[in-house]
Amino acid sequence: MGEQLFFGNYSPVGDIVVISICIVMFILIATSFATRTKSFLLFLAMISNLAMASLTNVIMHDYYIHITGGDYTPIYFLRVLYHFFLFFMFLLYLAYFVHVLDIKGIGCRRIMIVSSFIFLVSMITDVVTMICGTGFRLNSDGTATAGYNIFSFGYLAFILVVAILMIEYRNRMYKNAVIGLAGTIIVSFLILLTQARHGQSSYTVSTFMFPIFAIMYLLHSNPYDIRTGAVNVNSFTDAVSYSYAKKRGFFYVSMYLPYFHSEGIPIPTNLQKELRQFPSQHFKKSILFRITNGHMLLMIPKKNNPDFYEKFKPVLEAFYKAFEIYRYDYKLVVGHSIDDISKKNDYLGFIKSIQKRMNVNTVHYVDDEDVKAYNRTGDIIKELEDIYKKNDLNDERVLAYCQPVFNIRTGKYDTAEALMRLKLPVLGMVFPDQFISLAEEYDFIHVLTKIILNKTCIAVGDLLREGYEVTRISVNASIPELKEHTFTNDIERIISSADIPEGKIAIEITESQSESDQKMILNMIDELKGVGTKFYLDDFGTGYSNMERIMKLPFDIIKFDRSLVIASKTDKRSEEIVRRLAGIFADLDYSVLYEGIEDEDDENRCINMYASYLQGYKYSKPVPIEELRNFFSKKSDNT
Repeated sequence: MGEQLFFGNYSPVGDIVVISICIVMFILIATSFATRTKSFLLFLAMISNLAMASLTNVIMHDYYIHITGGDYTPIYFLRVLYHFFLFFMFLLYLAYFVHVLDIKGIGCRRIMIVSSFIFLVSMITDVVTMICGTGFRLNSDGTATAGYNIFSFGYLAFILVVAILMIEYRNRMYKNAVIGLAGTIIVSFLILLTQARHGQSSYTVSTFMFPIFAIMYLLHSNPYDIRTGAVNVNSFTDAVSYSYAKKRGFFYVSMYLPYFHSEGIPIPTNLQKELRQFPSQHFKKSILFRITNGHMLLMIPKKNNPDFYEKFKPVLEAFYKAFEIYRYDYKLVVGHSIDDISKKNDYLGFIKSIQKRMNVNTVHYVDDEDVKAYNRTGDIIKELEDIYKKNDLNDERVLAYCQPVFNIRTGKYDTAEALMRLKLPVLGMVFPDQFISLAEEYDFIHVLTKIILNKTCIAVGDLLREGYEVTRISVNASIPELKEHTFTNDIERIISSADIPEGKIAIEITESQSESDQKMILNMIDELKGVGTKFYLDDFGTGYSNMERIMKLPFDIIKFDRSLVIASKTDKRSEEIVRRLAGIFADLDYSVLYEGIEDEDDENRCINMYASYLQGYKYSKPVPIEELRNFFSKKSDNT
């Protein structure tokens, strides 16, 4: 049995502080943004339960102070209710962690069954021992006999379950989060032991508050960007999930400022002020999200803004006026929630796909064609992923096409550029402009290169065995895939396994602005040149061109972009610049290939500008690689 304690040895300060903190937390939650996910609702339940526990404890002790006549029945009832809230708090903790850690099936049922068993046993035992007189009881003189302290046993049992849960599923949590939660639980337990040692009970509920602080800080803190009033990108995806679950539609306005995104510099103070004031001035209950440094997205509930498009007209006029002041390039995308995209929670990908097709300083209103294009892109990505996973060098979905190249010196077609097409079951023929950038973005490009290289090598072997003259066929490789540590080995293995003479395959690569990429390219070229591979510098004249870097790389052929062919046609000055550039390369023993030749005028002009090879629609559009037989000559031919 326990020693006698004075039940009146209690100060309400601890519980009043807990109640006050809970009220403040509710105020902060109501005035800030927090997504209403299941875990967040459990978190709200914990705060409410904690406030009720403290309130019950205060009422119980207040009743004790003012009791007359020696009837302690309400005290016993309030004490049971108080312990109910505390033990139920543990159940909420465990339900919360089960949800956050995504524990399902047998693991989830096991944890909740054990926890519920501890809860029921603790509550029933607490009541039974009070009734039997072996537990807590109040004597006629107002003193309390602790008896068997069932609460302590239940508390320890729950702590043990929480500890086992955190240890068993620690790999599902961020290490610092585990340390933070464990630390707060240890502190709580030490405070409980200290107050028990001094015959106190004033801070029991307070010890349950510390894990609440940890959970709020680690898992539910979505602080505003104090400069713009925006919340972060994770909050946006959570908000979409919540809206979809509650079947609540919304409008959105996406503002992309390329300058701030690419440069990574802060948005100016005056523009930050505009962004802070914008949402509340025009739309009810709108939320501004900061997706990236230069990408802001405003989410507007349909329920509160049914006349959104009417309201948006003056907003757009104000935006145009602001643009005249700030002069930052922009892309605006305006749309509304769509079930299919909400279900996938991929508005960011959807908007990004639209932005790619937009010109700067334009506004795009989302329509059905955008959704179709987005779904088509999704289907392409799925097929690319499947091609990547299967890694079949003979995959029938990847078609090898070629565009013949005219050799000025021989007057024949004896070289070509290999090009890819995809033929997909649902979508049919898909052209490079629709899938190459996606393959690069999702790191699928190297597998496609291996497939097209393999099919090109097979075709070259067939042509040679049939007696056709083949100087070489080039295959494109992108800068991202050159970073694959197996790149050179893969290329060398595929070419050598085809059993074709050295030099029949060339690799086309574009110039990189990165010094580290340049070194990587040089090493790769040196390795593959050792087995007879030729190299083209592709797209010379587009964007960034550094002559010094180009000269350091041992290319065989410089491929002048179509833009230079067009420029040379505009006036004599432009033609002279292109001619002299080509002349420099020719003097240094590079061959010059002009692409985009469309007529005889282009042909004659480029021949006079040191052309070694010509490529374009004047000679042929890209054709299936098997049709090169219609262009290449056999060795026995006299043509």
